[in-house]
Amino acid sequence: MTHTVTEHFSEQLGLRARALLHGLGASVPEPGSLLARTPISGGTLLPLTADTPTEVDAAIGRAAVAFQSWRTVPAPVRAALVRRLAQLLVAHQGELAELVTLEAGKIGPEALGEVQEMIDVCEFAIGLSRQLYGVTMPSERPGHRLMETWHPLGVVGVISAFNFPVAVWAWNTAIALVCGDTVVWKPSETTPLTALACHTLLHRAAVDVGADPEVHQLIQGDATVGEALVDDSRVALLSATGSVRMGGVVAPRVAGRFGRCLLELGGNNAAIVAPSADLELAVRGIVFAAAGTAGQRCTTLRRLIVHSSIADRLVEQLAAAYGQLRVGNPLDEGVLVGPLISERAFTSMQKALSRAVDEGGEIICGGERIDLLGPDAYYVRPSVVRMPAQTELVREETFAPILYVLTYDDIDAAIALNNDVPQGLSSSIFTLDQREAERFLAGSDCGIANVNIGTSGAEIGGAFGGEKNTGGGRESGSDSWKAYMRRATNTVNYSTELPLAQGITFG
Repeated sequence: MTHTVTEHFSEQLGLRARALLHGLGASVPEPGSLLARTPISGGTLLPLTADTPTEVDAAIGRAAVAFQSWRTVPAPVRAALVRRLAQLLVAHQGELAELVTLEAGKIGPEALGEVQEMIDVCEFAIGLSRQLYGVTMPSERPGHRLMETWHPLGVVGVISAFNFPVAVWAWNTAIALVCGDTVVWKPSETTPLTALACHTLLHRAAVDVGADPEVHQLIQGDATVGEALVDDSRVALLSATGSVRMGGVVAPRVAGRFGRCLLELGGNNAAIVAPSADLELAVRGIVFAAAGTAGQRCTTLRRLIVHSSIADRLVEQLAAAYGQLRVGNPLDEGVLVGPLISERAFTSMQKALSRAVDEGGEIICGGERIDLLGPDAYYVRPSVVRMPAQTELVREETFAPILYVLTYDDIDAAIALNNDVPQGLSSSIFTLDQREAERFLAGSDCGIANVNIGTSGAEIGGAFGGEKNTGGGRESGSDSWKAYMRRATNTVNYSTELPLAQGITFG
């Protein structure tokens, strides 16, 4: 595309974004220094205004005030707000998914899937509203009842990343709201329009069911806006998704004020392919996990640990599959890989590939930039690289579609390779040997361990999160709701005596 044609195309995308926001009922703020861009062309969609420190402080204050009344609303009644949000998401799934594509560069099916994930977690939260169970336990003292109860925590700050601009917000917000918390959301400055759309839909849901719209606040801007959430003592829980570097800054600052953190940080995910594996199944799972979202998922498959007896054959099949991947405009039907989010991501990928060669690696396929939609758009072919060993480069996370291939001869050595990285998010094994599968499930040190599927594509019913440098947080399903509440141990004396625990007598 010529520069003039690219500018015109970007203008058309901007007009489309504005129309989508209008259809969702969102009012576009006055133009300012915060630019909503699209990785599809690298152009600007809309200029927005970032929140000032005073506005951020006021938003946290409104959430804190709203909490005082929201916490007293019965949980099943609070669920009415989440139920209405789910209905609106169903009604506007296509429009919101298109906004995700425009801002994050996801292909249509992935964007639709992300909005569906929002709907699913809302349904989960609605059921959860009647299951915020405590426990009772026998007291050692006669005429006493001992129990634990759960109570709303307070204001929950949510800092989300560009690669899942709406789903991660929904994970946190749907659960927090039914738990009786209020939410202040600071989205990635890369995806402000999807955030505005979600906030608008939630506000509309609150009005529709007679709930207080102030239970959710949206603050937009750069890292300094997020820092306000990190440091404000009114924020009881900070749920932050991002890099390990970010987590290393956030965690001690929140701990310093005795707040709570829920961290979802980097992943350097591996899949082991055993000699018994169904290779046709494995190839499909590997390609989706490694190349999906242009390698920009926290659960992206980055390391492939293959038994040496099948490595050559598998690499050949992967190269053939990668050659069939259609890279291009994610708005076009049939495209499987969209753009990288920015020039920075492209530069990082090229540096990693150069280092891989310097460290003895062989680039089997991919890595080159494709000249599409102008000089400011960064489309690349996903790459497969054979490495002689798990070098320091391989132990790092490069947020781009690079798959490093390593070999092994012993299953215990393969599990050790899986674990020998600082991150601990997702892992998998492809095998038809049950003993190998069970040894892997017991031996993987990751928060997610799968058998005969890839590392990405988690369902909302299970707790999502990882260990080590991934931060230890858990979101979405299972009992992740406990992070958003506070626990109280209660003793009720219904006798006429006052016995002390441990048989102590006093006076």
